Amino acid sequence: MQEQNKILRKLFLAFIQVHILHHAKKEPIYGSWMIEELNRHGYEISAGTLYPIFHNLEKDGLLTVEKSVVNGKVRKYYSITKKGIEVLKQAKNKISELKSEI
Repeated sequence: MQEQNKILRKLFLAFIQVHILHHAKKEPIYGSWMIEELNRHGYEISAGTLYPIFHNLEKDGLLTVEKSVVNGKVRKYYSITKKGIEVLKQAKNKISELKSEI
């Protein structure tokens, strides 16, 4: 059972990354909003899991980040890059292929 959970976690983390890129393509996103959005889709994710994903996507050149002060606090807004758009497009194609096959 533990091995199954480990595999599912890896799959869900990949789904979360696609979900992040999808929303970042629509408009700039920030952490607490993304956590709420993912919760709406049944993903229970903490800031401690989400922010490393954001940082890795940024490091890989798929997201950019801009800081803005909101209610006296610095909020980081993440936007998709051209490379991110291309990766999202490829991921969506592969997801569509897989969905039609299974």
